[in-house]
Formats: sequence, structure tokens, C-alpha cells
Amino acid sequence: MTTQIQERWASQKEVLHTAIRTQGVAAALGIQEGTLFFDKKQHPAPAACPLAPVADTHGHITSYRETTAAAALARAALAGVRLLVVPLDHVDEIPRKFVTVADCSAWIDAQIEEAHELLDLCAQEGLVIPEVKGYENTPPLLESIYMVAGAHPYSAQAYMDAPKQARSKLEAFLSSPRCVGVGEIGIDFGPYNKLSAQLQKQVLLDQLCIAHEYERCVELHVRNAHEPHTSAAHELVLEALEEVGVPKQGVELHCYTDGPDVLQPFIAKGVYAAFGGACTFKRSNDIREALAMMPLHLILSETDSPYMAPVPLRGQECETSMIMHTVDCIAQVKQDTCKATREQTYQALWDNAHRFFAVP
Repeated sequence: MTTQIQERWASQKEVLHTAIRTQGVAAALGIQEGTLFFDKKQHPAPAACPLAPVADTHGHITSYRETTAAAALARAALAGVRLLVVPLDHVDEIPRKFVTVADCSAWIDAQIEEAHELLDLCAQEGLVIPEVKGYENTPPLLESIYMVAGAHPYSAQAYMDAPKQARSKLEAFLSSPRCVGVGEIGIDFGPYNKLSAQLQKQVLLDQLCIAHEYERCVELHVRNAHEPHTSAAHELVLEALEEVGVPKQGVELHCYTDGPDVLQPFIAKGVYAAFGGACTFKRSNDIREALAMMPLHLILSETDSPYMAPVPLRGQECETSMIMHTVDCIAQVKQDTCKATREQTYQALWDNAHRFFAVP
């Protein structure tokens, strides 16, 4: 790991373990009287009991600033999450956060091992991973943590500056049994990215071709400019998919935050859409309209943690555990619009994640 990042993570870990020694593991993990979730005013905000195991298909555990990844994993397991996919930018995070791909993989393994230790301590205080009726044999979260790797649109210039090196690092990730896809890759015309459309599209095309070659699924990052009713980024992505084809294992629009009209041509191509905390926001009627029309077999759930915590936790650093609130909202939207029962939606979200990522 790079020195600055290593020091920050070491400091976070020390704060956590000091709290465990002085307060106990439950209090150190922010759990009070068995409750995991509290809003910004510290009022309890419990999540609904899940009707199937829950998957977070996109959570950046390398980007937490207010907690350790291990603590977040432990809380997610205690909440009922059973599958997590971690996106990694092989151009930016290697070497900004990790010196090599192997260092990154070793760090993830270390977080999982530490999360095991935290859960063992939790069990001593009577906190155990909840079971879902009918899914008693489902593997626990810490046995179902995967990753996808790809150059984010922000990294497109760095990718093109050294394409052979970029491909080598991506292939190193793809050689890991933990790596199940390519992503997040795509087109971004938002305020933080000034790279040309042509450059971004070329990097997208290169990585789509790699996904075809390795027969892996793809997580797409697509963001339009702030002007209303613009969809230029989505149109370019559709062009790219036309040019090289949709990879056999599938494609998803990660963190979908547009309305139904933008979504329609992707549905026609069999593209999945993942919905995160934004679908719970009061003013997100257009996202909920898109969610309502989305075929049940193409919907995925995600947090995009540490960003966009769902209501009623909005304003906090988002964690994978918070997917429980998002999934409940997704299921409620489907039921309220008479598209599916809550049970059918929970089941579909779980089944879709396994099918898309081709994991057991």
C-alpha cells in the first residue's frame, strides 16, 4: 500500500480496536440494543426483515473514510447481506492506493479475515448473523465477496497513456477467482470529468473487448451532463455496445439515476440496471418510474458505498449494510405499482445477482 493510505487505514483500525477494548465490540460497531441503523439525529432506523438473502452488487470498500472495511463487512453480515461485489479501478487505485494488484488482493483477504474476528467477538456478545427462512444453507457474506476491475471514465487518459500496462493490470485482476467482471467502465459527462467523448469511448471499447475475450460481465458507469433531458453519454454507450456487441455474460447500468425513457433502449438489449440509495430519495420519482418499468429479471441492487446512503440514513457515509433499506424500497415500488410482490422482488434481486456474476 502507498504510505499515506496505509497510515490512514492503520489509524482507523487503531481507533476501532481501542473502542472494542473500552466499550465492547457491539458498541464499537455502532450497534445499540441490537439495532444497526440510526439516522443523523441518532434515532433508531431499523430495516425491514429480508424476504431473501440480499446482495450489494457494487460497494467501494477501499474508499471508506469514517470506518474500516472490516467493520463495514461485519456490520453488513449482521444486517443480512450475503453477497458483495467490490469495484476496483486498476489504473487509479494501482498504484494510488496499492502498489500492485497482488497487494490489493491481499488487503481484501486481510479485511475479510479481520471481519471474521469481529463477528466472533460479536457472537460472544450475543450478536449473530440472521437467518432467512428457506435459505439456511446460504453461504455467509464473508465467503461471497467478489470484485470487478476496470478503468473508470475518470481514468481514461491514464489508461491511454500506457495501454499495455493498463491491460496487464486488468488481466492480473481477471486471473483471480475472486474477480467476476469488468467495471466500472463507461462514459461520464458530469462536472468532474473533462476528458473528450472520443477518448472515453475508445477506452470503453477496449475494455468491452477484454470482457468479451474473458467472457465476463460488465458494470457500466454512465453519467450525462446536468442539462435536463440530455442522454449523450447513454447514446455513446449504446453505440459502443452496437459496435462490439453485448458481452455474453451481460451488462448492467450501475447506479441507475435517470428516468424510464433513457432506460428503454437498454432494456431492449437485455441490459440489467442496478438501483442504489438514490431510488429512496424524496425527489427521485423519475428513478422510481424507471424501476417500476424495469423487467424483474433485469434488476440488481447496490449501494455504491460510500456514496448516496439511502433514506432514512441519508447524509451518512454509506455502507454495504445499508443495502437493506434500498432493497426494501425496491420491493415496495414493485408492489405499489402491481409489478411484483415483495417476496418476488427479493427473490429476483438475489437470483439476478448470481446469474449476472456467474457465482454459486
